[in-house]
Amino acid sequence: MAKQTNEQSYDGSQIQVLEGLEPVRKRPGMYIGSTGYDGVHHLIKEIADNSIDEAIAGYATKVEVTLLEDGGVRISDDGRGIPVDKHPKTGKSTLETVLTILHAGGKFGGGGYKVSSGLHGVGSSVVNALSTRMIAEVRKNGKVYRQEYATGVPQTDLDVVGKSDNSGTTITFYPDPTIFKETVSFDYKWVVNYLRHQAYLTKGVYTSVVDERTGERKAFYFEGGIKSYVKNLNIGKEVLSEDIFYVEKQVEDCMVEIAVQYNDTYVEVVKPFANNVLTPDGGTHLVGFRAALTRVINDYARKNNLLKEKEDNLTGDDIREGLTAVILVKLPDPQFEGQTKNKLGNPEMRRYVDQVMSEYFAYYLEENPATAKKVVGKATLAARARKAARAARDNVIRKGAFEGLNLPSKLTDCSSRNRKDCELFIVEGNSAAGSAKDGRDSTIQAILPLRGKVLNTERARFDKMFANAEIVSLIKAMGVGIGDQFDISGIRYDKIIFMTDADVDGAHISTLLMTFFFRYMSEVIEAGHVYLAKPPLFGLSKGTGSNRKIDYVYDEAALEEKLTEKINERKAAGVKIDENAERFKQAGYTAQQRFKGLGEMDASQLWETTMNPENRTLVKVNIEDAERADAIFTKLMGDSVELRKNFIQTNAAKVNVEDLDF
Repeated sequence: MAKQTNEQSYDGSQIQVLEGLEPVRKRPGMYIGSTGYDGVHHLIKEIADNSIDEAIAGYATKVEVTLLEDGGVRISDDGRGIPVDKHPKTGKSTLETVLTILHAGGKFGGGGYKVSSGLHGVGSSVVNALSTRMIAEVRKNGKVYRQEYATGVPQTDLDVVGKSDNSGTTITFYPDPTIFKETVSFDYKWVVNYLRHQAYLTKGVYTSVVDERTGERKAFYFEGGIKSYVKNLNIGKEVLSEDIFYVEKQVEDCMVEIAVQYNDTYVEVVKPFANNVLTPDGGTHLVGFRAALTRVINDYARKNNLLKEKEDNLTGDDIREGLTAVILVKLPDPQFEGQTKNKLGNPEMRRYVDQVMSEYFAYYLEENPATAKKVVGKATLAARARKAARAARDNVIRKGAFEGLNLPSKLTDCSSRNRKDCELFIVEGNSAAGSAKDGRDSTIQAILPLRGKVLNTERARFDKMFANAEIVSLIKAMGVGIGDQFDISGIRYDKIIFMTDADVDGAHISTLLMTFFFRYMSEVIEAGHVYLAKPPLFGLSKGTGSNRKIDYVYDEAALEEKLTEKINERKAAGVKIDENAERFKQAGYTAQQRFKGLGEMDASQLWETTMNPENRTLVKVNIEDAERADAIFTKLMGDSVELRKNFIQTNAAKVNVEDLDF
């Protein structure tokens, strides 16, 4: 590229200097990640995390959130209260300094907090900058102090407005709709989920939320802390022992807290936290935990002759099958990777966690031989299944799937090799697959038919999955591999679309498919590749021959709405309506068809209603809350008939499918 030589439009006047909180309003995504749903809720987290830090430090016992009728949110604690004295550097009150200056807070020098969830100290000031209005009230020194701000700028002085016998901080703010254009409405369920987790992670703290818009309210208090958390994660699962291993130990200036319990599933659920911040990508604390767990169990198995002399050691994967654990470390200077805090980097935490886990879990196994034997026995079975599945896995996992090598014979692939354009329709039954093949856009749309209902992978190891032809075909077609060789970069299609009948059997097949993806390919869902097609339930016809027109309707409620709309249109046009006739005829339709399945549609109908990107309706599958989704899959697809029965009875009475929206 040739170098531009015209310099007249580039001079010092074009260099912007942003002062105060201007950078936050200019580039909000740099500070809160997004300006959509996640960003607006991140504001609550930034303020509430400060209150939780007071609780972690031992100064607060309550954190209360109120969603106000006028669109604001009020967050209150009974901690020490933000200092209100004059700050030595800024000359302003410390409260105003914290709320108006980036990187000002009690989380830098070590004097304010030994442990905190905040890393960069920008939280309160960022929330202030992105709010049309913020009111800060501090109860301290027997007085109530108040100051109001607008988009980060003080609107009043710091005034004494009353007296108080207690201490604490209350922050009320209103997100700026010019920043958060998607929504400024707070989701009550998001707040409930956030506060529940904080109560688990800070034992003895009381958290509550009140939604003044609806009257809903929830409160949480867990004396058991992360032990209660593990117990909750294992609801609906058969545990190997009711007893939960738990240790809390201070090492140097850090705290290590671990809770462990095994269940009879084949899935590992481990939640690593650092200073109450979930680190989904793990980090040094998780590495230390896993190393200690593997070593201690192998040592115990050898010592007690539970492994034969010639047998190999159990692998980490074998030992973690059915494991549920929560790891919580607290440290003065957490080194997270990036503002998102997905991974902990402090090298000393690997050593500290390994040390604590090695010592105390070894004691636990010695003192609980029955549980220890069950844990080793489960890991030994997992090892045998792993060895049995190895050959089958090698056949399924392949390199270069994108070029079409070893693709399943039943797959009718598309011709495009631009992954971003390509779609894979997973179709129920050969009849529907035939219509889909004839009606598709062969350039970008591939068809993979399923025969019957796929394997329920909630209760299946790899060896059983690799013996199932439908699952093997799906893995091959996807191109991402599975297990320890899973690699999402190999995915062959941008959209994976479940296209099943609009009935109970179709919903069951979709649920079986979602179970497989959630348990073994959750990254595919998280990356936004999985969709549900929405085929019509009714076809309503008018006219005949070349003048025939069909209105497609997707559910019973929409059918009644459509009929009412058409009847009212005809009445308004002066058409005489026979009130005794069927509703379809009153609406002017000459024929109506209820589709029992996709196979009843011809190729043109299936294309027009369900496959054509211009007309179709797709439902994107999201995992908004992995723990909630895990619980739902356990209820619906696990072994507990009683849980499933209770779920169906409770939700059928309400006609409530909300809990199935993953």
